[in-house]
Amino acid sequence: MSLIGIALSFSIAAQPNLINVNEFQLEYEVAGQGKHTVLLEAGGGASMSDWDTVFNRIAEHATVIRYSRVGNGKSTVIKRHFTSNDYADYASELLVNLNIKQPVILVAHSYGGSIARDFATAYPKQVKALLLLDPSSEHDVDILRAIDLEKANREIAQIKLDDMANGMSNQYLDFWSKRPLPDYPQIKDIPVTVIASVRKTKNPANLFFTDEGRKMWGELWQTWAGAFPQGKTVLTEKSGHFVQVDEPELVVNELLALMQKLDKH
Repeated sequence: MSLIGIALSFSIAAQPNLINVNEFQLEYEVAGQGKHTVLLEAGGGASMSDWDTVFNRIAEHATVIRYSRVGNGKSTVIKRHFTSNDYADYASELLVNLNIKQPVILVAHSYGGSIARDFATAYPKQVKALLLLDPSSEHDVDILRAIDLEKANREIAQIKLDDMANGMSNQYLDFWSKRPLPDYPQIKDIPVTVIASVRKTKNPANLFFTDEGRKMWGELWQTWAGAFPQGKTVLTEKSGHFVQVDEPELVVNELLALMQKLDKH
């Protein structure tokens, strides 16, 4: 069956399925059709349901794939630690097993942003653009420490303990422990858009969400995206961390802008 035929059949059924990827089964859903293919990468510990607010809207413009990483949703339960590099490897194999032969636009939220950056570095032929939604950063600890070193170290220690208590994901231990830091700007010259939340809160849970922390968070992503010739940063005060929930139209519009940019080349 041709790729177009696959897209058409998925757009009619559009029901979650399970697919073998290496030694595990991953829950996935594909819908829509069009010139572009979009892969959705959810945040840490999240299933593909995190994309409910935008999945059908994206399907109106492109073939869109969402899935639950191993250990999440209805995918295989695991009792081992995965790094963002490991998840990137499985995302690559998922596309191969789905017979997706053209490069995708990778849309990633939170910890999925770390996976997306690893994916773009390791599999440049499989990705043609990145849209990152309030992505995780190994530099967020630097923001906390720059505000108040002593208090930051206490908060970081507690976050790590909470992370380990929640199972085997160990997300914070993963991307906070990357030293030396990956040279992510070496990702090939592709369109890159980052939507970062800088919304202020009256009672911040920790230093990261203070007014100063929000300002530094926006500046961090402006600097990172600015390293790309086709980089763009959108700072929003209307969304919290879940941009796709708080501002689904913003996400769809920025995705359409990426598609238009790709169509011009």
